[in-house]
Amino acid sequence: MHEKIGIPNLAIDEPLIFELGNSGRHSVDFEKTVLSPGSGDIPASALRSDFDGFPEVSQVELVRHFIRLSQYNYSVDTGFYPLGSCTMKYNPRVNEDMAGLAGFASAHPEQPATFCQGALELMHRLQRCLAEITGMDRVTLQPAAGAHGELTGMMMIRAFFRDRGETRSKVLIPDTAHGTNPASVAMCGFSAVPVSSGPKGYLETGDVLELMDEDTAAIMITNPNTLGIFERNIADIADAVHDKGGFVYCDGANLNALMGIVRFGDIGCDLMHMNLHKTFSTPHGGGGPGAGPLAVKEVLAPYLPVPLISRTEDTYNLDYDLPKSIGKVRSFYGNFLICVRAYAYILALGGSGLRRVSENAVLNANYLRKKLEEDYHLPVKTETLHECVFTDRKQHGYGVSTLDIAKRLIDYGYHPPTIYFPLVVSGALMVEPTETESLQTLDRFVDAMHAIAREAREKPDLLKNAPGLSKITRVDEVAAARKPVLRWIKQEAVNGE
Repeated sequence: MHEKIGIPNLAIDEPLIFELGNSGRHSVDFEKTVLSPGSGDIPASALRSDFDGFPEVSQVELVRHFIRLSQYNYSVDTGFYPLGSCTMKYNPRVNEDMAGLAGFASAHPEQPATFCQGALELMHRLQRCLAEITGMDRVTLQPAAGAHGELTGMMMIRAFFRDRGETRSKVLIPDTAHGTNPASVAMCGFSAVPVSSGPKGYLETGDVLELMDEDTAAIMITNPNTLGIFERNIADIADAVHDKGGFVYCDGANLNALMGIVRFGDIGCDLMHMNLHKTFSTPHGGGGPGAGPLAVKEVLAPYLPVPLISRTEDTYNLDYDLPKSIGKVRSFYGNFLICVRAYAYILALGGSGLRRVSENAVLNANYLRKKLEEDYHLPVKTETLHECVFTDRKQHGYGVSTLDIAKRLIDYGYHPPTIYFPLVVSGALMVEPTETESLQTLDRFVDAMHAIAREAREKPDLLKNAPGLSKITRVDEVAAARKPVLRWIKQEAVNGE
């Protein structure tokens, strides 16, 4: 039996749309004399075949159905998202307004450059902003996500060595890197060589020196890493990699911890991607859209995807004159409207504002770390940056797991944090508050986490069956993943029920 926590929202048990309405109901009336089946006005290929059970609902039923479904969603607009490694933060609505301007939203990607100078100017200016923020020389806006940026970077590194007549087969990847890094490496024909982090959660220079040789093309470093820790030896590691002719790739997905504070090009990195949809507005989720621009040093610029946005006097151009380019990696020029949002975000904040974003993100994460470290085990004691990682070790003795803690948080009205990642930590609970949450919000979350820790000690069965107050309670997630029900099947009543 679950205890009542606060006042739960009204939760209407919404049926499937196939279970609503009656035969003959419809939401919109069309003049039958305008378009009539069989008259030749509508081609036969555009007509659906009737089938038993097709939903027939009135307009009010249709509107209420979809509004109710939308109210089941948990979003940034309804509550705190403590997802680590994801940066699900509130973003100003003015950025949405800018992306909705007709000149941007209605621009056709096949327009000639002379007809879309404003859009090209925005992209060119954004490239310059991102180059300045990262300390790099050139930027492509084409990649559609962080992993796509990684892949683009690895393709450019491969092209660089092929151009020099060299064949290198390996890329070093720390155990605290993002999980997509090995996949990007493998897709470019390299072998991923794991590098273990030191006892303080960051790479030791000596471990990299032992593995680095002339057959190694690069090292991919997530910085801050997935433990939320800054790679303090990165400058020395970059020297070791460069001494053997390799490149230092920085996974910049966690840039919101360091922008305005650290320029990665100044500490030895040769290329890095950024997740505009995480750091510079537009919280990601649900499959996109996203943008993962790649910034590079001049030595790699000849291999950038085409076209680049260039400027000649007061005219902006689509530059295809890169004979060593790896070619296109995205249709047209990337997800343009995500770039519009990011540019609006950068202009609104300015350089000092971007730095404050990072400072507040770090402050919030360390506040949660300090407040929760008594109740939840910290696997690494090193001070974190934008996110912190706990484990379920203190709850294990009561039979309570990380999954149970995450599910119980739903009863307290919170989206669960990232769980069981990074893989280097057993039973991980990764929390990222971002810079946009207030002290009051963080304190309420801390209270909920403390209450769950008490319940684990005193009422562990409560957590094992959580959530109990949500519309859908504990489900078999393995069965849902392996045997999903993807279509509705009309079932006859059994025994009159």
